Amino acid sequence: MDAAGQNSHHNAGDHHPKPPQKKQRKNPSPEVSFQLALNSCSKTKDLFGAISLFESALAADNNNGRLSLSLHHINSLLYICSESLSASPSLKEQSLDFGFRVFDKMLDSKITPNESTITSVARLSAARGDGEYAFELARRLSEDYGIEPRLRTYDPALYWFCENSEADRAYEVEKHMESKGVILEEPEIAALLKVSAVSGKEKKVYEYLHKLRKSLRGVSGETAQVIENWFGGEIAEEVGTVEGGELFISELASNVVHRNGGGYYGKGWLGSGKWVVRRGKVGEVDGVCGSCGDRLACVDLSDMEREEFAGSIAKLAFDREVHANFREFQAWVEEHADYEAIVDGANIGLYQQNFADGGFNVAQLEAVVKELQERSKGKFPLVILHNKRLKGLMGSSSHKKLLEEWIHKGVMYGTPGGSNDDWYWLYAAVKLKCLLVTNDQMRDHIFELLGGNFFSKWKERHQVKYTFVKGFPVLQIPPPFSMVIQESERGSWHVPITDESCGDTEKTWLCIARSCISNGSEVLS
Repeated sequence: MDAAGQNSHHNAGDHHPKPPQKKQRKNPSPEVSFQLALNSCSKTKDLFGAISLFESALAADNNNGRLSLSLHHINSLLYICSESLSASPSLKEQSLDFGFRVFDKMLDSKITPNESTITSVARLSAARGDGEYAFELARRLSEDYGIEPRLRTYDPALYWFCENSEADRAYEVEKHMESKGVILEEPEIAALLKVSAVSGKEKKVYEYLHKLRKSLRGVSGETAQVIENWFGGEIAEEVGTVEGGELFISELASNVVHRNGGGYYGKGWLGSGKWVVRRGKVGEVDGVCGSCGDRLACVDLSDMEREEFAGSIAKLAFDREVHANFREFQAWVEEHADYEAIVDGANIGLYQQNFADGGFNVAQLEAVVKELQERSKGKFPLVILHNKRLKGLMGSSSHKKLLEEWIHKGVMYGTPGGSNDDWYWLYAAVKLKCLLVTNDQMRDHIFELLGGNFFSKWKERHQVKYTFVKGFPVLQIPPPFSMVIQESERGSWHVPITDESCGDTEKTWLCIARSCISNGSEVLS
């Protein structure tokens, strides 16, 4: 071996890597040890372990140790207490005593609570039988700490008052919730409905039935039972409106129901006498209740809601369109109001076409127009299409005659250059209370600006989706009735019961009608 080889060999040996040294494990700090132990107690809901940890923390603090309780520690301890409330009576008492000790310690230590803290203490207060203090905690959360309460913050007080038949105090809780923008959900409305029924407050029962109608597409089995109990009671039998004669009331109710968009009267109990409560099905094709024979309604926006919705669309359009162009369209719509359907021309003409080639299938659009015309006994729909595309199509001799005829008959409206035709077909469909034929999901940012208050309700009743089978359009017309709680102009009620195991058409409905208008079907006990 030469010298170079020897040097290389020695150099390699001189730099042989040393094995990595093991890091010495440090003992965890008191804070880390405490937190790990507390996490374990939270996971297993170990109340006695939590009490022991709390006592050790107090001892360390009193002996000038380094451990002091944080808000996170407090919330974990309170969580363990609230989770132990449903255990045995003796464990419940220990949970309550310990929970309030923790809360007092927090206040003494000047630790500012958060919403989670107050919610846990409110639960403890209600469990101790002090609904008033639970309400006070929720009410003062924003006043004392600048924190907005949530639904769960109010729940302990609300449920306590409801369960203890203190209806008026429960209404006060609800009023405060509304002042803070907190929206009731089904369990809270059902609790208020139940306490109102038990307390014989028929006007409040009526109010909460309509709150359920506004917020839900169906009720749970528990809520359905509350509704059944009310209508099966003596007080429900005594309420009703008969002044002025049944015929007068029926005509008045019919007008009100129509103005409301169908499906509800909303002005108070109608009719008189005993209620008959059944469970049954509603015809998928005709929307007829199999129990009482009533035909359920297609619940739409009320006249007031529709005008407000159309106004909000116009306002947003004015913010984004040339004012003169959209005002001209609004005036045109006022003069040409005799339509039953609006057609999103671009959506249909471009359906399953090659966008890269700019393909537009006029035959598809014509087929949809003819289908709608036949359904409306000769009445044409209104097709809305961007002017630029319309002019391009009219450049073709094969399309020009048809399009000119449509323009002459008022079947076609071309939206001006630089505009977004979405605003035009949406406004026309809402303003004229028409069906809207489009597969557009209407999820773009422009539709998000409209919000969900009216938009989702309107879409359900007015959007017609489509497909083509061998060149022929298949229109998916909205069902003949709405899957929502309904109040008829005769005072009957129909309530869909939510069941995740079945589809909408298989739902069970509560049918609630006065015995004088019942068809005599067997009454369920």
